[in-house]
Amino acid sequence: MQTATLADIGRMAEAAAGRIRQIFLHWSAGHYGQPFDDYHICIDQNGEIYAMHDDLSQILAHTWQHNSGAVGMALLCCAGATTKELGPEPPTSAQIECMAQTIGVLCAGLDLPCDFDHVRTHAEQADLDGYGPATTCERWDLWFLQNGDAPGTGGAILRGKAKWYMEMR
Repeated sequence: MQTATLADIGRMAEAAAGRIRQIFLHWSAGHYGQPFDDYHICIDQNGEIYAMHDDLSQILAHTWQHNSGAVGMALLCCAGATTKELGPEPPTSAQIECMAQTIGVLCAGLDLPCDFDHVRTHAEQADLDGYGPATTCERWDLWFLQNGDAPGTGGAILRGKAKWYMEMR
């Protein structure tokens, strides 16, 4: 694990281009400051980025049946969250903005469109696979980003912000 800049992530993405087809977005369901190496990239409460592995094409256990050719990125937060309330350690504004910026850098470096087919929250993928918020609700990472947000809006918000950051580059 090492701290990383957006430029570092961009270089890692360029090195993995052609081997990555999707990006999956998570929260760790743990505490701020508690990174997990199940993800390629972790983002802490103040927007600090941790590159958990040197190679973004390394297969890690972040999204059931979708780990090959995929980058897993997680916000370090949401310990004690429920499907109705994000708990005492919700995603911070710094984390949300940093994740959006990182999505943009990854999409640019990997030459992937920033769309639903290529960038999904774990909740969105879990719904497609039958274990998300629409069914058993086993995984609902980033289903919403802040208390009071409409359920199911997290992915669209993150992709929209990422596209905006990509246009600003």
